[in-house]
Amino acid sequence: MNSSSSSVVGVRPTDSEAAADDDHDQMTAEQKEAKLNEWFAVTGSRNGNWLFSVFHNVTALVGAGVLGLPYAMAQLGWGPGTTILVLSWIITFFTLWQMVEMHEAIPGRRFNRYHELGQYAFGERLGLWIVVPQQLMVQVGTNIVYMVTGGKSLQKFYTSVWAPQPAGGKPIRTTYFIMIFGAVQLLLSHIPSFNDIAGVSIIAAIMSLSYSTIAWVASAKKGVQPDASYQPVASTGTGRAFGFMAALGDVAFAYAAHSVVLEIQATIKSTPEKPSKGPMLKGSTFAYIIVALCYFPVSIVGYYVFGNSVQDNILISLEKPRWLIAIANIFVFIHVVGSYQVFAVPVFDMLETYLVKTMKFKPSRRLRYTTRYIYVGVTMLIGMTFPFFGGLLSFFGGFAFAPTTYFIPCVMWLIIFKPKRFSLSWTVNWLCIILGVLLTILAPIGALRLIVIQSKSYKLFS
Repeated sequence: MNSSSSSVVGVRPTDSEAAADDDHDQMTAEQKEAKLNEWFAVTGSRNGNWLFSVFHNVTALVGAGVLGLPYAMAQLGWGPGTTILVLSWIITFFTLWQMVEMHEAIPGRRFNRYHELGQYAFGERLGLWIVVPQQLMVQVGTNIVYMVTGGKSLQKFYTSVWAPQPAGGKPIRTTYFIMIFGAVQLLLSHIPSFNDIAGVSIIAAIMSLSYSTIAWVASAKKGVQPDASYQPVASTGTGRAFGFMAALGDVAFAYAAHSVVLEIQATIKSTPEKPSKGPMLKGSTFAYIIVALCYFPVSIVGYYVFGNSVQDNILISLEKPRWLIAIANIFVFIHVVGSYQVFAVPVFDMLETYLVKTMKFKPSRRLRYTTRYIYVGVTMLIGMTFPFFGGLLSFFGGFAFAPTTYFIPCVMWLIIFKPKRFSLSWTVNWLCIILGVLLTILAPIGALRLIVIQSKSYKLFS
């Protein structure tokens, strides 16, 4: 009995048994990974569809940037301004299509996050260093700008509906309105995953189309102003050059959705028969049509009506009718509430993934809420400290948005698909890369000058 037992205990597993054990262990690991993915913000749900794609993309694309486009036109002038707007629309739609195609460039594998695609294209370590800093600058930068935009829009709504300041008192500080916006974001940060904010995106997308329409229709109704001039804004050559460069950043900021495209596509179910790129491309195409309906009328009509006297936020130039401007500003507030979340969720996902996978924290509500509260608080504090709307648009637009939108997708496309040299695909991609690099270099220069000028009249936490 003992010998029999010892022989059984001492029996070495066969290769097939060892393989079965390995498969079991592997399945367990896969199950754990799947369970973990259900907890993360980006991969928590795959129930998205092309309509969700439309709303998420519109919410990400049409934001604070559209309000600054007439001012960008004033800096660029009719010819260059119109050309750059149209070219940007074409180039960014092309690079968006590339991102959608590359999401499942490898059969059986999905690149759910921008940095995952970057790691595949550039290598595990280099891909992280190239993509993650750029993506974070886009998303965090956008959230900071939207903190400022949301607070100022709420302030504008308040002053439009009620008296400009309390009777016998001082005006309510912009800081307090930014804090209100931040408080709303703290509440929305409880929403666990990207797909779960679809309702917020739907409302935000409707708001963006609404206030864009109000902006250009109200401008058209106001008529060309007597002092409207289409001469350069700056009187000196240096001023015009810096203004031109800053305006390039404004245009780049208006096309910011690429940093969240793969994360949006990750919410859509994909099978070999029906890959996710079908509904994603359909949704993105509809979104870009809506973008054109928002951007071009606001830019052209706004500049035509106000000329070079237009403000860096078109709604500031539109003072009357007071009730309509109040509605437009509250629409902006509601929209950037949703848009903040669209850009924040991938950051939440990145932070939570790092804490759980690298730092070995246990996935929990406490971890999720603590991480998100800290992030919202930091962006709110920075927004209150540096509320330079125009300068921030230009700086982040050029320094961060241009790479992730205009040329990094093209570089990855060339690496992954290797089109033949001097073919149409190769040529178009290199043209986009050259234009994108120029935009990245020039726009921040003009933006920094604008921030310096605006900061001279600024008081901390005013």
